[in-house]
Amino acid sequence: MTTLAWIITTSIAGGVLSILCAALFAFNKHMQRYLNGMVSYAIGALLGAVFLNILPEAIQLTSSVATLSGTVLFGILLFFILEKLVLWRHCHHEHCEAHELLQTEHNHDHGRSGMMIMLGDTFHNFVDGIIIAAAFMTDIHLGMVTALAIIAHEIPQEVGDFAILLNSGYSKLRALQLNLISSFASVAGGVLGYLTLQTMQSWIPSLLALAAASMIYVAVADLIPGLHKRAQLRDTLQQVGLIVLGVATVALISVIMVE
Repeated sequence: MTTLAWIITTSIAGGVLSILCAALFAFNKHMQRYLNGMVSYAIGALLGAVFLNILPEAIQLTSSVATLSGTVLFGILLFFILEKLVLWRHCHHEHCEAHELLQTEHNHDHGRSGMMIMLGDTFHNFVDGIIIAAAFMTDIHLGMVTALAIIAHEIPQEVGDFAILLNSGYSKLRALQLNLISSFASVAGGVLGYLTLQTMQSWIPSLLALAAASMIYVAVADLIPGLHKRAQLRDTLQQVGLIVLGVATVALISVIMVE
């Protein structure tokens, strides 16, 4: 397949897969017990993609490692500010606002929270598409690993989005439709990124650095704090094991793709 075909295919497949998996978790109370495990696995996939693939590739492409490191630092601060402005909203643990809302589906807010979360999620998906495009334009296997990491962290996030939409008064079917529509913003971002970066190859290392910053921020600031709410030894060992499994998955895919 061509690079553009890879970008479009993975963006569509990733969006649909993450939404359907999230719907399974959100609509099936028996599946919600496995959400914390999914979060731990996502942390491993994100950090594995950053430190085993994205940053090493960006370092090879850049003429200044110091500038690249500065871009990563800038990205982390940028995503902190964006989250403060409620452009990003993640929910990954059972005691967060969205899961509490899931327990009180009749406490509707007339759609205000639903529209807010959809705007933020659409922007997030659009940026994810640009990140996927930058990764695929660098190397096919880097694109695959990056897409996997994005899908892994999208699933627990989408569970929270579903909960907020249901609380806002949307039906389960409508919530699924809105999330699917929002997910296609990644396709638009991917195509725009592909067309833009063809004439701006020098931007790719910086975009990879921002992608790394985004994934580090999501893993460290959004996901890991939720795991600390379960501090028992058994839970901790399970979390560590799943994080290692996430890293190992990325490493295995990298080896397979290279071969």
